[in-house]
Amino acid sequence: MTATSGTTRTDADGFVEALRAHSRRYHDRHPFHVRMNAGRLSRRQIQGWVANRFYYQENIPRKDAAILANCPDLEVRRRWIRRIVNHDGRRPGEGGVEAWLRLAEAAGLTREEVQDHRHLVPGVRFAVDAYVDFARTRPWVEAVASSLTELFAPDLMAERLAAFERWYSWIEPAGLAYFRARLEEAPRDCEHALEVVTAYCRSPESRARAVDALSFKCDVLWSLMDAIDHAYPE
Repeated sequence: MTATSGTTRTDADGFVEALRAHSRRYHDRHPFHVRMNAGRLSRRQIQGWVANRFYYQENIPRKDAAILANCPDLEVRRRWIRRIVNHDGRRPGEGGVEAWLRLAEAAGLTREEVQDHRHLVPGVRFAVDAYVDFARTRPWVEAVASSLTELFAPDLMAERLAAFERWYSWIEPAGLAYFRARLEEAPRDCEHALEVVTAYCRSPESRARAVDALSFKCDVLWSLMDAIDHAYPE
């Protein structure tokens, strides 16, 4: 992976801190998520969240494919493609998309009703489509930077897993495998993305664009939660 010189350790540390500061804007602070972790959501609300979040899950590989298509760095592509494999699997019955469908079944939904998007609300579709479009049309390093919400994901996954096990015992435990897998995958993915962004973003302008890209992704996730919260008030 190519990196330009001419930056100091202090500058790099300040850049990473500016990225990490977006934890204050992460969707774990959204009121819907707060109620979820407190065990205050109804069965219908959980099912609505699972069904709508599936649209995000199934589009993650498309977002990553767009990054691959735009990325000229062979080393980055070789490592980034692992994300698509993690979500799509190497064969039927594997991967994160399949794990989310199993979560849906454990929550009392059918695969058909999740995959045909009958529960998908317009705001969720709009937010997710905007994210995929961002990855397709913006410089690939900015698209990589937008994925750095993974900096905050492990803590969210751990809290979510504990909340589901404690408050939503009506969901079959096997259906929570997606969350358990992401506890290991997210830190690894995040480490690589952060390595790429710090290597390629050396100027103040490129760093500002990377921070803006991460801000955009936080807005996408928050908007997604707003749409679900509005559609499933109780």
